[in-house]
Amino acid sequence: MAEEPSWDDIFLPPGTDAPGPAAPAPSPEPVGAAQPVSRRAAREAEARGRRDSSRGTATRGSRPGARKKRRRPGWLWALLIVAVLIVGGGVTGWVLYEPQIRHALGWEGPNDYTTAGDGTKVTVVIQSGDIGSDVAKTLEQAGVTKTFDAFYQLLLKNPDITFEPGSYSLQKQMSAASALAALRDPKNRVVHVAVIKEGVSAESAFAQLAAATGLPVSDFQAAAKSYAALGVPAEAPSIEGFLFPATYTFDPGVSATQVLQQLVATMMSHLDKAGVAPADRFRVVTLASIVQWESGPSVADMHKIARVFQNRLDQGMRLQSDATVAYGTGHGDRVTTTDAERADASNPYNSYAHAGLPPGPIGLPGDDAIDSALHPTPGPWLYFVTVNLKTGEAVFSTTAAEHAAAVKQWQAWCHESTENMAYCA
Repeated sequence: MAEEPSWDDIFLPPGTDAPGPAAPAPSPEPVGAAQPVSRRAAREAEARGRRDSSRGTATRGSRPGARKKRRRPGWLWALLIVAVLIVGGGVTGWVLYEPQIRHALGWEGPNDYTTAGDGTKVTVVIQSGDIGSDVAKTLEQAGVTKTFDAFYQLLLKNPDITFEPGSYSLQKQMSAASALAALRDPKNRVVHVAVIKEGVSAESAFAQLAAATGLPVSDFQAAAKSYAALGVPAEAPSIEGFLFPATYTFDPGVSATQVLQQLVATMMSHLDKAGVAPADRFRVVTLASIVQWESGPSVADMHKIARVFQNRLDQGMRLQSDATVAYGTGHGDRVTTTDAERADASNPYNSYAHAGLPPGPIGLPGDDAIDSALHPTPGPWLYFVTVNLKTGEAVFSTTAAEHAAAVKQWQAWCHESTENMAYCA
């Protein structure tokens, strides 16, 4: 038919002019048709068309076959959300209930470590009153044992095992058997040790306690101000004399008040054991502290020294103890005093100027000094002097003349050597 396209029209690409006779002249455009565009506008329109084609973006008026933007269906989003919730819930459940899940599925692994530790130190505290289950829980929470059951089941097989309250140095990742053995080994007990010697002052004891516990001396000084609350007799002027000299161990974290309470309680226990009535505690400790200081290293003469002081008290004589004078001056490291110090009545501890016992103890007496104050050796002595400060040897006299001769003996010993003079300074 006349209007059918030719083969060239069918197979030539769009926009390609077919060969052949020239096309007929265009018929006049109807009124209202689009006006011809300029060459520049045509080129810009053609360029826009190429850009749109290269991006593959459909534009208004594009061919029906152009690509269109598609949206994911709602069911796909719902499926993704459900999957995320299932996975998240599974992870959370595993973290929170791993042992129960393993048990239910039969996937249970070993509940105990197999080594004696991984080298990581950890301090475990067993409180007073803790039972086996408490210890098992503490070890698991500290990372020492792998599970509660591993240690607790071991205790059930050994019902006679008990634990000493305190702090213990263990390691993480220990087998239950290794942890049990470590807790029963005294070497693993973490303690602070303080050695308080007989005859030292309370201030010296504070320094020793501070060094052992790591607490400042000021903590002990502050706690000592409330000495009556710690158990010291109300008539005492201070805590002086009522800290029993001994070797003490303290757990980490102890307070200064707790330390002093322990030392005072120990003194009261020793006084009770010695048969000292509560009403006599202050007097006995005061006299014992003087004997302790005056006797030096010699325990053998303590009871005779106590007799000298008791005889003087009974006869209304002044004690005339250089030890009490020195304590009152704050120079407790000296064994001698000066004429001026012995004449100073403003020193309440000056037993040359004041009659009777001093206002309170002058140091910390031990068991031997306490016993000497209670049971002085029978005898008439009113004087004594230590003639060898190195050994503590003393000479006892009943008259002033005998005592004067003994003093000369002491002076001669002091001048025998430089070493001896160091004791007499």
